[in-house]
Amino acid sequence: MSEVYDVVIVGGGAAGLAGALVLARARRRVAVVRGGAPRNAPAEHMHGFLSRDGMPPAELLATGAAEVTSYGAELIDDVVVGAERTGESDYALRLGAGGALRARRVLVTTGLRDELPELPGVRERWGRDVLHCPYCHGYEVRDQPIGVLGGTDPGALARAVHLALLLPQWSDDVVFFPNTMPLSESDRAHLDARAVRLIEGEVARFVVDDRLRGVEMADGRAVPRTAMFVAPTFRANDDVLVALGCAFGADGWVVVDATGRTSAPGVWAAGNVSNPAAQVISAAGAGSTAAIAINGDLVLADATVPAR
Repeated sequence: MSEVYDVVIVGGGAAGLAGALVLARARRRVAVVRGGAPRNAPAEHMHGFLSRDGMPPAELLATGAAEVTSYGAELIDDVVVGAERTGESDYALRLGAGGALRARRVLVTTGLRDELPELPGVRERWGRDVLHCPYCHGYEVRDQPIGVLGGTDPGALARAVHLALLLPQWSDDVVFFPNTMPLSESDRAHLDARAVRLIEGEVARFVVDDRLRGVEMADGRAVPRTAMFVAPTFRANDDVLVALGCAFGADGWVVVDATGRTSAPGVWAAGNVSNPAAQVISAAGAGSTAAIAINGDLVLADATVPAR
């Protein structure tokens, strides 16, 4: 563990690789611990990324990894299972396979995980025709019979209503299933104004075979749909940030400034671990922004003249 990296990046998705690219091109000694499953792994394609629209997510990461290593950054296929500050400018990151990495600065880009409704058929078709983001997938299901499932908690319900209000831009056949969550009169008025139909009652399952076929209600009603949008509960993969003593807001998400700097000295966060709304392209941008700030912070540290 004697070797000290300028920066260790925890997480090898778009944010982590974008940060690594900037830092490696700045001739910093960088390691990326890229273990863990990317959030968008089930999706066949990603969208809204200028010049990369429609590219499979795995292809983007493979291309990014090749670019990063071409500038000398080190990629480590492992996970960080523990982290601590060991000195004024020194951090120790323990790896799952054993051993640890030392770093002067840490960038955490570990993303989030989607907690899905526990209904038959949801997980089987997640990222294919059971979706969560109209900006990512709405165009691909345009003009189809679309459904939206009400949330499983108050926050998810609000996001589900928002989805239902957005989706008439892509289809004139949108049905909202409140499921077990109550709708306010305001919600009902807004949905009616957008010509979103309501089908009330408990949802039993999503009907799937080789693809999504529709929704089956608990009372036996069948509602044909070829695409369903759900609003997962977002859970940040923030164990490293917790271990390093970063402050969290009342909403449960890590507190960062405009560059991704956390309250913990020398620790930054970027991408979905700090911003659940970040798209792939904005996560990459946040990683780049954080990397520039980290490099500047290292420069200031190296230029500081010790007091005599």
